[in-house]
Amino acid sequence: MKVLRVFNNNVVLTRDELGREVVVTGRGVGYQARPGDPIDEALIARRFVPADNPSSVAKVIADIPLERLALVERLFAEAMRELNSMLPPLAIVAVADHIHQAIERVARGEVMEYPLRAEVAHLHPQELEVAEHLLGKLNRQLDTPLPHGEAIALAMHLFHAVTGSPSMEQTFVQSRLIRQIFDIVGQAYGDEFDPDSIDAARFATHLRYFFARARVGKQLSGGAPAVAVVVSDSNSRAYQLALRIKALLELRLQHQVTNDEVVYLTMHVARLETGMRTRA
Repeated sequence: MKVLRVFNNNVVLTRDELGREVVVTGRGVGYQARPGDPIDEALIARRFVPADNPSSVAKVIADIPLERLALVERLFAEAMRELNSMLPPLAIVAVADHIHQAIERVARGEVMEYPLRAEVAHLHPQELEVAEHLLGKLNRQLDTPLPHGEAIALAMHLFHAVTGSPSMEQTFVQSRLIRQIFDIVGQAYGDEFDPDSIDAARFATHLRYFFARARVGKQLSGGAPAVAVVVSDSNSRAYQLALRIKALLELRLQHQVTNDEVVYLTMHVARLETGMRTRA
């Protein structure tokens, strides 16, 4: 592994044995290093392999104190485990940069408003709950705590990491999609639909994991043809609604939605119907 560029004593852009540009961090890993020098791999604490703009990623990391990066990595990994998800390495960069900037804003006396609390609580209650725990743990480690509103941003970073979105912009696209789907269900069932019900939460979770599957081209397929007939026949209203959701997903994501995915969408809508009848 050879040095390409030294950003500071603790952050270096390198090229590995596979020819990839890799950002490495570690105390002293860049000390007195020059382009072309071999890296002392014993000093490497973390490696990041960006698909795009590795120099930009390295610059962002170089601005974050190592202790702060390590703290965020530990706490965010714990939060992802609470969500039963693996931590994508590059998600650490985005959330550490956000938290670093938030800490700097607080130190300057600046206030950041997050007007999306009601929407995030509605669409991503699980992520928001975990984010609030994460913020509490983080604040116990800081001299000046971050405001409670930062939990909103952290919840979106968690949603971003869980779904594996390629960017935070795409994360917000997916969040808006869930809101649109809930709007479709609300229009179909009126006041009977409770977006805060446990069945609605399960439906939102299914959609999140659909996004993750669709992103890597691994939708459900080939496992439920017999079930499809039963579901479509016995829950025609739910099935028709699932087809409307399918059309919206295909339009917004530019992906075909498999028949098996439609079956599971139908099953979730049918579960919502059952819940409505139970509460009636």
